[in-house]
Amino acid sequence: MEKNVTEKNTVSDAKEGGKDRRGERESARENRGGPRPAAVVVGGSSGIGLEVAQALLSKGYAVVNISRSVAKNERLRNITADITQGEELEHALQAAGAEYGNISLLVYSAGFSMAAPVEFARETDIRYLFEVNYFGALRAVRGVLPYMKKQGGKIFLIGSLGSLYPVPFDSFYSSAKAALDMLVKGARTELRRYGITLTAVQPGGTSTSFTFKRKVYPDEENGEYAKDVHKAVAALGNMEQGGMDPQVVAGEIVAQALRANPAVTFATGGKNKVYRMMERLLPEKVAEYFNNKRYNQ
Repeated sequence: MEKNVTEKNTVSDAKEGGKDRRGERESARENRGGPRPAAVVVGGSSGIGLEVAQALLSKGYAVVNISRSVAKNERLRNITADITQGEELEHALQAAGAEYGNISLLVYSAGFSMAAPVEFARETDIRYLFEVNYFGALRAVRGVLPYMKKQGGKIFLIGSLGSLYPVPFDSFYSSAKAALDMLVKGARTELRRYGITLTAVQPGGTSTSFTFKRKVYPDEENGEYAKDVHKAVAALGNMEQGGMDPQVVAGEIVAQALRANPAVTFATGGKNKVYRMMERLLPEKVAEYFNNKRYNQ
């Protein structure tokens, strides 16, 4: 194991479960004596990722969390790694694969958000955002393929409804999430011969600590955009903190994971499904007007 990847041995049995017909049969069969299916959650120490990891435990999966911080759940197996640093993520995935012999499910939930004008945002920050939100996901997908090509698998990339409705002053985040949508659609065609499916999840506002971790540029760096940045950040924070419970979002993701043929993309929650449909049906300028009003622009 590489010295820049540390491990915490916290493995324990998970409960048997699963309501999907195929998923329930497979989970029950594996819990009767065969090996449990192994799932890797990247970014499972908090928020949606942690709720997904815990929900997967209840469905009979052995779950590995890969993140910089250790998830505070002793039933999870933690491998700590900084996904933006060198080959740490690849080494962590190799460690998970070596320990469990196979990886049947990957959920990539790592994310980073920032609020800054396109004109003034620092390139180092923009590149870091894409490292976390897009290139990390790409490395994770590539890292699990040697295991999934043996007997199939499912990959879920946690995107955002922001890939359809851009977030003012965080268009970088929306761009990275839109790139995930297209990565999923293209890779599905390439990998279907191996029985591997990919799905892009498009959550809307979800009440997690992600709101408070957002990097917001100070007024002096935002220049003449400062007031509009404040309004957009406040509106986005209200949407998130007044939005869905992350357990509910995780439940929808795990329900899809237990399906034999998961969706290509899907929004979580009834209201967000309506927003997704509206984006498809409304003329672009009408959708733009509607989105600007949501962010008080």
